[in-house]
Amino acid sequence: MQISQGHRTRTKESEAVRPGGRQPTDEGITSSGITFRLWRLYQRFWLLCLLFPLISLVREPLAGWHLALGLFSLLFFATSYTWLTWPHPVNQRRPTRLRSRLSLLLLVVLCVQVTVFSLLDGPAWLWLFICVSALAGVLLPMRTAGVVVVLLTVLPLAMTVLTHRGVAGIDWWWLIALMLLVRGLGLDMIGVVRMGSAIRELHAARRELARLAVIEERERLSRDLHDLLGQALSMITLKSELAKQLVTEEPDRCAQELAEIERVARQTLREVREAVAGYRQPDLRSELEGARQLLSAAGIEGEVDSIQEVLPPAVDAALAWTVREGVTNVIRHSRARRCRIHLIHEQGVIGAELLSDGGRREHVESAARPGLGLAGLRERVSALGGRMEAGALILSGKEHFRLCVELPLSAHGEAPMFEEERA
Repeated sequence: MQISQGHRTRTKESEAVRPGGRQPTDEGITSSGITFRLWRLYQRFWLLCLLFPLISLVREPLAGWHLALGLFSLLFFATSYTWLTWPHPVNQRRPTRLRSRLSLLLLVVLCVQVTVFSLLDGPAWLWLFICVSALAGVLLPMRTAGVVVVLLTVLPLAMTVLTHRGVAGIDWWWLIALMLLVRGLGLDMIGVVRMGSAIRELHAARRELARLAVIEERERLSRDLHDLLGQALSMITLKSELAKQLVTEEPDRCAQELAEIERVARQTLREVREAVAGYRQPDLRSELEGARQLLSAAGIEGEVDSIQEVLPPAVDAALAWTVREGVTNVIRHSRARRCRIHLIHEQGVIGAELLSDGGRREHVESAARPGLGLAGLRERVSALGGRMEAGALILSGKEHFRLCVELPLSAHGEAPMFEEERA
């Protein structure tokens, strides 16, 4: 009896990738296309709006207390803005009640601060409404944020008309540009936050699907083993009872029954091993697709070949183990930016080659789990009459790491069972 392959889940895919000391939710941030560095640059860029009121304070002759108050206000604005926008939008979780209230309070305070100083010191402070609009887009719910952004867009117009006491003398080009920036940045932040929420929901759904797939596979394996062992164990039990009764009366028949028990036991053991081995062996097509997704999630540019033909089960499983082990090593033990997975098929030989520009590679093979890693992969390949090469390679003056496995297509049958399968 064969166990259906079904859905496979890999803990390697569910683990968050942490190259370079990144934060735990790097997978979602990579999916968004906005890295931490890009978000920091984007966040700090709009602090340049502080230059307009700062230049205005320095140029105009003001009393000492007035200048100090203005500089303190700018410092308070910059600090509050940085604190509120520091978390990555995709990485944000539901804030605590204290932080939520404090964030809303700071947003109101900053809006009032910009309004008051714009009325007292001039239109240069209106540029800070750009940052206030960004904060509204990040902190408020989507519908509320949309209304607030619209109000903040209209507010500079109303304040400019109020200070000029009419529309005469207004620099409309400057004012329109400011209003467009206030509206544009606010809507951008609403979109980024909404995208972050969608990405979090997507990854939560993927984790739930993976969990359900594991449960489904366990239930399927349980059913198959029950069907496989139930009849055989019942037969062994009945024949054992019969042999016990015949041991003294009919020794010859008792010997036949014991031989039959031995045959059934051996056959059942072989079927169980085949079932478990089929359950544990990966599929090359699935591993190639998983490698493509895993490299993309890790921020590594991947070039992955595809396969259409049907290979012998043992060859297919060995190449699948090659792809899985190679991609795992690239992600965990290298600084790769590019990885190429090329399938070799020529003159009765088929193989897989993984080439990455990962630089120095850390050897962290675990002696506590024999049969895993490159050593276990070499055993699998050797058992099928193939060959394996793994090591550093210099290309264009840069260090690469290459893993190559070649197998004869004449290899057939099931792959040998190693220690992790016996367990």
